Amino acid sequence: MACTNCSTGTKDGTPRGCKNNGTCGTDSCNKLTVFDWLSNMSLPGGQEPFDAVEVRFKNGRKEFYRNTEKLTLSIGDIVATEASPGHDIGIVTLTGELVKVQMKKKNEKPYGDLPKIYRKASQKDIDIWSAARDKEEPMKVIARELAIKLKLEMKISDIEFQGDGSKATFYYTANDRVDFRQLIKDYARVFSIRIEMKQVGFRQEASRLGGIGSCGRELCCSTWLTDFRSVNTSAARYQQLSLNPQKLAGQCGKLKCCLNYELDTYLDALKGLPDMDTKLYTEKGDAICQKVDIFKGLMWFAYTDNMAHWHVINAESVKEIMAINKQKERATSLEDYAEEIAAIEPEKTFQNAMGQDSLTRFDAPKRKNRKKPGGGNKGKEKATAPADGPRDKKPQDRIRNNNKPNREQGQGAKPQNTDRQQGPKPEGTAGQNPNAGQNPNANRNKDKNRNRNKNRNRPPRDNNNNAGNADPKN
Repeated sequence: MACTNCSTGTKDGTPRGCKNNGTCGTDSCNKLTVFDWLSNMSLPGGQEPFDAVEVRFKNGRKEFYRNTEKLTLSIGDIVATEASPGHDIGIVTLTGELVKVQMKKKNEKPYGDLPKIYRKASQKDIDIWSAARDKEEPMKVIARELAIKLKLEMKISDIEFQGDGSKATFYYTANDRVDFRQLIKDYARVFSIRIEMKQVGFRQEASRLGGIGSCGRELCCSTWLTDFRSVNTSAARYQQLSLNPQKLAGQCGKLKCCLNYELDTYLDALKGLPDMDTKLYTEKGDAICQKVDIFKGLMWFAYTDNMAHWHVINAESVKEIMAINKQKERATSLEDYAEEIAAIEPEKTFQNAMGQDSLTRFDAPKRKNRKKPGGGNKGKEKATAPADGPRDKKPQDRIRNNNKPNREQGQGAKPQNTDRQQGPKPEGTAGQNPNAGQNPNANRNKDKNRNRNKNRNRPPRDNNNNAGNADPKN
């Protein structure tokens, strides 16, 4: 429904748009448009063009007006039309002989009394019209709040301002009759404008507002469908559809209008098939129809005592069994008339290169690479092991290593020697204090560490031998 000017022409893929907001000359951005296929054809000599034009207002509302001033009008022109009171602003959508066809389609008299077109809209008229259109959305929010306060069972679906801004029409939907006399008074007090209320059906509301259907396309009622025929659930039954209200209902809450599109084709195909209520009588038992394939002419029957097993029978064979039953005789069995339908496997036109088309590729959990202790890093441990020995040392060795001189300290620092490491003093060291420059509490810490290591290496005591040596405190 968009013209070529609104097609994607940018590098990032966003629509370029004509920036006219539905007022472009091609009229392709509007709803319920009609292509003027007579625009390039000239009229016969001496015949005057038809003086009525079709004008579109907000959300697909279209009216017919008489061009009494003989203005040169074309599709897309903005005109000021007659209204009561004041004037309205609209866009010309159709001119010429096709207007006569559209009037006959909508049961309008081509040469009857029609409101007239005053003039082409000036810039001042367009500015007033645009300012009035900008007030509609915030006004709709306030209008709904006022209706909720009065506890009225109605929904304000849309608001349309007149072109001169002197009147506002409120479109609402309701299941029952609504007494909105107090509501109109509140609207007139709050908005300070003339109020008009119009009730529309749910389908008319969807056609005015528009939207996207479950098929992914724009709603038919807002693009091309003008007559709303009644839709029954029998249309879904004839087409073998499941009676699910969520799938059969459209955005308006009613049954989808598209259920009637193919209904005539299904009805013609069902004329050559037996009814769904057909019951067959055989020597093996009675059979009931379970399913029908309308276009293939196949029917599925099942015995009453074995409803899980279905037999596929051609429609012609069903008629033969029905003819036998009319003679008050029973057919042999359904197996004699059943047809075998071979399962057709779809052809694979792709190649499984990487195995990514397998449906079970995510079922098996991934294996985690758990490193065994001392398994894969043996070579690294050997290469990084110090020359003095392995990393794991005994507590006694750790205590001895603590007594070694620290290289990070100054060069004048002396090593801390324990009693076990003290040997014969070398000559020339007499008179020197071996503990010079050391911490005075170092010896105490050494004794504590030595006693702890001895207690760790002792075997556990026997409770029986130490029973007589119990602590008197206990």
